Amino acid sequence: MLDRVAVHQTRLRTPGLGLDAKGVALGAKGLVLLPSIDRLVAFLALYTRQGSLGDILRSLVVEVVRSKLGAREVTLLFAAESSDRLDRVAEIARLAGGYCFTGTSRHFVQYRDAAAPFGYDVPQILPSDAALSLYHNAFSQTYEVERRLDVRALLLRLEPHLDPAAGREPGPRWLVAESGLGPALIRYLSRSSVEAEVGLCEWPPESSFDDAPVLRYLFRVPAIPDRMVPLLTSTPGLGYFVPVAPGAAVEIGFRHPVNLRACPVFSEAGLVLFRGRGREALEIAKLPAMGDVSAFARVELSREPAVARVTPEGDARRPPSVVLSLRLVPSSEPWRTVTASWIRPEEMQLLRHVAYALGPETLRRARIAFTAAGAFLRHPTGIEGIPVGEFFREVHPGLYIPAGYDAVPAVAPGVLFRAMGAPAGQALFIGRDGRAIGVPEDAFVPLETALL
Repeated sequence: MLDRVAVHQTRLRTPGLGLDAKGVALGAKGLVLLPSIDRLVAFLALYTRQGSLGDILRSLVVEVVRSKLGAREVTLLFAAESSDRLDRVAEIARLAGGYCFTGTSRHFVQYRDAAAPFGYDVPQILPSDAALSLYHNAFSQTYEVERRLDVRALLLRLEPHLDPAAGREPGPRWLVAESGLGPALIRYLSRSSVEAEVGLCEWPPESSFDDAPVLRYLFRVPAIPDRMVPLLTSTPGLGYFVPVAPGAAVEIGFRHPVNLRACPVFSEAGLVLFRGRGREALEIAKLPAMGDVSAFARVELSREPAVARVTPEGDARRPPSVVLSLRLVPSSEPWRTVTASWIRPEEMQLLRHVAYALGPETLRRARIAFTAAGAFLRHPTGIEGIPVGEFFREVHPGLYIPAGYDAVPAVAPGVLFRAMGAPAGQALFIGRDGRAIGVPEDAFVPLETALL
């Protein structure tokens, strides 16, 4: 039996045990004794549910100990710091089926409870050279340390539990694709206009019979449309993971037994992907170089863009045009940046009539270029005030497509412009038939000058 510490008691027999400001018997360290690894997982799950493990992680030591009877148990040793911390740890330890002790070196005495609000002291020290001597009202036992457990390694070995509701909320996602599915997934995301980054990861060979490393594609997606989730979660060879903590993500439909956000043991420079169905976690020590999926989209060209040469009226020749493997499809998006129009030769008479109704500011700021394909008219603030010809919107500096249409595949405008050669000093107009016509920038003159 242990002695209860009385109010204003000053002398204690347990080595390293003292009294804090509240008069509670407290050592420099706290110790939790748990009967098994299962109870250790339960303790970590309960502790991280209410707070972060980071406050004790720096001093935390988890060990498997063995008693004189050969029974193996688990201890958690950490800096006590205050009775407030140990009060919380003791409550969680009791709930997890363990015991809480306090001490400094090898001797640890039962921490306070409702029967002894100021704690306990030992009537006599056990004569032993064991690594640990624990004193409890129900028992006194010595232990030898068998091995140390790493918290990070333990979390990696824990298998996530099935939870169909886990990870259904919107947010960023990680996707992992086997090497054969990676290029197809890149094209799928690019064609669907989904913003994503992709990198290529390597793992050691899975067996001694394999010479080459295992390659998988890693995708970082800020948001995935709901319509794509069933395909990405049901296709063999694809993994769909939900970030749950810096440097850690869990497969959708599963939940890790421990709140990983409260366990800062994973490096933010790397990534650990916890997979369900009994599969090992995928660990990436350092994230690979990531690139936008739009950079991998293919745009095939048949020839260089044609240049519409400015020729005297009556001596005009139709310049050659470039046929791209692109398609223009109607878009339901509202019109934006409609700043140009293509006026065919048969519409020139209409332009002359409309010009009489234009104001001086419009005539001054609008610029026009005459080519064999017709006239190209631009206005920096919008061309809607000159209702002649086919309207074009500027999707990239110097690149125009018809208003109300989108180019497919839905590559980034900058990628499309570079694929077309990014001609300097030219404005490119892509017609509905996919032909691109280049107009030299120096061919554009003020509309008021061209009309007189």
